[in-house]
Amino acid sequence: MFITIVDGISKYAIPFIILIIPAFGFFKKVKVYEAFTDGAKEGFYTAVRIIPYLVAMLVSIGIFRASGAMDLLVNLVSPITNLIGMPGDVLPMAIMRPLSGGGAQGIMSELITTHGPDSLIGRMASVMNGSTETTFYVLAVYFGSVAIKKTRHALPAGLIADAVGLVTAVVVVRLMFGA
Repeated sequence: MFITIVDGISKYAIPFIILIIPAFGFFKKVKVYEAFTDGAKEGFYTAVRIIPYLVAMLVSIGIFRASGAMDLLVNLVSPITNLIGMPGDVLPMAIMRPLSGGGAQGIMSELITTHGPDSLIGRMASVMNGSTETTFYVLAVYFGSVAIKKTRHALPAGLIADAVGLVTAVVVVRLMFGA
């Protein structure tokens, strides 16, 4: 019953959002199209400014994976993740997600191809992808592009939020779809 309700809500959520935002702007007398194009123009300039930071981050991630550090980290952490019910196959996804959305997407695609989209591992990887943020990417690229140097609590807060998202993803998938 609960899964049927969630499925029904998810089917109409995106069309509802796509319709409600322009309607809200219209009723608030906002020139919706002009606001959209101004935002798109600003987004283009932001994208150009973040390219150097993006390249540096992607090279670092490539070195991390190619050096074998990812495999070493997975082997060290997997006994702990087994305690919360996270399969070892999902661990690379959990490690990569705070570093890179693209890298995590690649790992998730590989997991779904190997285990199937409706498998426990496929579902867990998908929920993890939506429940966490690319913390290091945000710090390196977005903070760097606007010259924020003092990030003080941003990294610990982001990593704590990622950990909570990962654990919650494991728990929710186990509750919704069984062991």
